[in-house]
Amino acid sequence: MTTFLARSDDLTAIRFARSPVWETLNAVRLFKDPRGRPYHREWLARAARATRALDLAPLLAVNPLRGSVPDFLTPPPRTPAPKITDQLREIRATPPAQVAGELDRCRATLAGQSREQVTGMLADPEGTREALASLVEQAWHLLIAPSWAAIEALLDADVAYRSRQLANSGLRWVIEGLHEKVSMDERGVHVADRFQGTVSLAGRGLVLMPSAFTWPAIAVVTDEPWQPTIAYPARGIAALWERPPPAPEALVKLLGRTRATLLAGLDRPASTTALARRHSMSPAGASRHLIALRNSGLVTGSRHGHEIRYARTRLGTELTRSGGFG
Repeated sequence: MTTFLARSDDLTAIRFARSPVWETLNAVRLFKDPRGRPYHREWLARAARATRALDLAPLLAVNPLRGSVPDFLTPPPRTPAPKITDQLREIRATPPAQVAGELDRCRATLAGQSREQVTGMLADPEGTREALASLVEQAWHLLIAPSWAAIEALLDADVAYRSRQLANSGLRWVIEGLHEKVSMDERGVHVADRFQGTVSLAGRGLVLMPSAFTWPAIAVVTDEPWQPTIAYPARGIAALWERPPPAPEALVKLLGRTRATLLAGLDRPASTTALARRHSMSPAGASRHLIALRNSGLVTGSRHGHEIRYARTRLGTELTRSGGFG
């Protein structure tokens, strides 16, 4: 069990974040971990075609099902929504000595061909760092970027749900609702994993990171210099690859097809950019229609960083369910 010892100031520093590189590495992991595949069959079919020209063996070698994964490849996000370019830059800036140490720790948990591959990587930590970073970058562009709008919307919806849970029920309900293996008491936060250790948060707080590709596992990051992190399965992954429902024809007659489609597809909060990608629209066009829906009281918009996320109001949901008529 991993125990995060928390002081009162740590509890006020618990925050949510998402990580593009984490999603990328855990998506790649599905190629050898069958547990999460039932939720991602559609994605895997596309990904298998996209990776025919990409050698993922080095990434799979350092991403064991049971063992140590080098933390430098998945730096916990320093902001709520880091860009992939910033995280790749952070990977490439990892000191070679840290790369070597984490690869060596990874190798100690491996056997067979994977162990031989990582042994070869240790001969040139700096070159290995660049090669792995380049593979992560290619995997991002081929596997994750085309679906990032949907993944991002799922992760944002999870954070929004838990934020409401915090307001309604308190922090303990949020923590213990992350996963069946997570609990909280007066000492801190406990994760029932296969490791045995106690980590003092010491005022650093704790990052809670929803993931579309982690299920059914939960992961902890405890090694410095990273902020302590718990990565957990996001809510709603079963519906991640479902296509947006078609707008009822009565709603189309009432609002017009574009606005009816946007409204019907807002099952979870989403940004203008995400909605534009999902419905093959320009961001400016999507924004214009969303503003009209907001002015009609059918959606609300709330600012998150540099973007506006839209969600259906109760009236908007009722119209969608009733086909346009109350």
